Amino acid sequence: MSIADELTTIVEGEVDDSPETLEAYSRDASLFALRPSVVVRPKHTKDIQALVRFVTAEKKKGKNLSLTARAAGTDMSGGPLTEGVVVDMLAHFNHIIEIHEDTPAPERGGLASEFGGGGWAVVEPGVYFRDFDAETQKRGLELPSYTASRNICTVGGMAANDSGGEKNLKYGKTARYVEELEMVLADGEVHTLKALSGSALQIKMQEETFEGEVYRHVGRLISENSNLIDEKKPRVEKNSSGYALWDMGDGETSLNLARLMVGSQGTMGIITKIRFRLVRPKRFASMAVLFVNDISDLGKLVPKVLAHQPDSFESYDDNTFTLATKYFPEFALQMKTNLIGLGLSFLPEMWRLLTSGVPKLVLLVEFRSNNQQEALTRARNLLTDVKKERLHLGMFLAKNEREARKYWTVRRESFNLLRKKVRGKRTAPFIEDFVVPPNTLPEFLPRLNAILKEYDLVYTIAGHVGDGNFHIIPLMDPKRADARKLVEELSERVYDLVFKFDGSISGEHNDGFSRTPYVERMFGADMTELFRKVEAVLDPLDIFNPGKKVVRGDAEPFAHLDVGSGSDQL
Repeated sequence: MSIADELTTIVEGEVDDSPETLEAYSRDASLFALRPSVVVRPKHTKDIQALVRFVTAEKKKGKNLSLTARAAGTDMSGGPLTEGVVVDMLAHFNHIIEIHEDTPAPERGGLASEFGGGGWAVVEPGVYFRDFDAETQKRGLELPSYTASRNICTVGGMAANDSGGEKNLKYGKTARYVEELEMVLADGEVHTLKALSGSALQIKMQEETFEGEVYRHVGRLISENSNLIDEKKPRVEKNSSGYALWDMGDGETSLNLARLMVGSQGTMGIITKIRFRLVRPKRFASMAVLFVNDISDLGKLVPKVLAHQPDSFESYDDNTFTLATKYFPEFALQMKTNLIGLGLSFLPEMWRLLTSGVPKLVLLVEFRSNNQQEALTRARNLLTDVKKERLHLGMFLAKNEREARKYWTVRRESFNLLRKKVRGKRTAPFIEDFVVPPNTLPEFLPRLNAILKEYDLVYTIAGHVGDGNFHIIPLMDPKRADARKLVEELSERVYDLVFKFDGSISGEHNDGFSRTPYVERMFGADMTELFRKVEAVLDPLDIFNPGKKVVRGDAEPFAHLDVGSGSDQL
């Protein structure tokens, strides 16, 4: 009897091992490919429990079987790829269960007070963010950690990767908004994980249950290794690499296992429900736009901009700008406008291009307020302040959200255009998510560009300048004979540079197959071993998405690269 036949007898959801399905689930948005043994679409939580118990029993018999949760498949790191069982959360775990506003909102404290009131929601992981956002916006609420891929990603993927986006500078990443997680853990039971402290934590630790054992063991590992954790925690504002042991409490008086799971990429259990804290976004926006011709100007610009406390501080490079020019009709379609109207809106920028050339970097600095005039005043004040530096910059003012939309469209849609429009080449996101301290950018970016220019690659760079997080998306022919060598060599050189600047290999896209080989380089052998010990407490048989974050065994993540002649893993 095949695995698919066996699984059909224990779950109510669909079980599919057709060649077409296995091919479709063999890839995500990364450079990797790995064919699963079967795809299961669980109908309810009991199906997931049955899957965990089945795989556990098979693993104890010595069989190499595992479970990997998957939703939209937009991951750039190979996170949901597996040769085991894919658990497709998109088909049935796609319900928004409840959304509530706080009343009265500001009195709740915490995030509600900081951002002027808010609410909360309970949602299943297979819900597309675009659908969730549409419902929360009806109540004037928002989950502000959305990514540039907001129209195609799910909230489960956002939690699994601890995603962030253009609002991270002001609002932070997804982990900040996860209040509780309902999960099926290795014992096959359903657990609710959240921050516990004081007597509630002590009571939990005294339970003679799997969950109580997890709290005891993880708490002890955290408290006994507090010095190591403090020494090795990332020194940058954003990080999705490794496990966030530095952000879970002290292990004795406080412990938050939900925080451990956010960003864990499904390596310790399967999320079935998420309770999100929501904020009430400011209604109006204005944007200061800066065309930068000399990267060294960032030394003055970055601290100057940050001093004005913008809500967003984003960028894209000259290659992205050129791409936008080449595919102007597509951008018009995205903006739901006509070519003439879009062209007229860009007339000031076009004149700047004719007189000064394509800028090396375009900076987008957005200010939001509940009053349009206040947002506009803040943007104008920044431009006035920047003019005092007497730099050779192009400066533009988008007075409101409508005028700013054209810039956001270029920023958000460049990756999709690369994927769809450039024939014979493929987007290669393998060095696309590093973070360095923002004050190092004037020195870091020229050294990065010097490395990239040594290779025959077309690439775009877009980034969250405010927190030093950049996305490099090279284009390459996946069949070129030296593709595998190029990926490994360029990864090594770029990450070596990142480490020299005390940076992180991942700000928001996580480790997956792309960066797991570099986790130990980033954190050191002792911290990586601590990651393994914590993971083993929750997943002793390594049944959940093995080979990601840290390797327990002899797995080689780069073995699944789908590049170069004869390298197809399927």
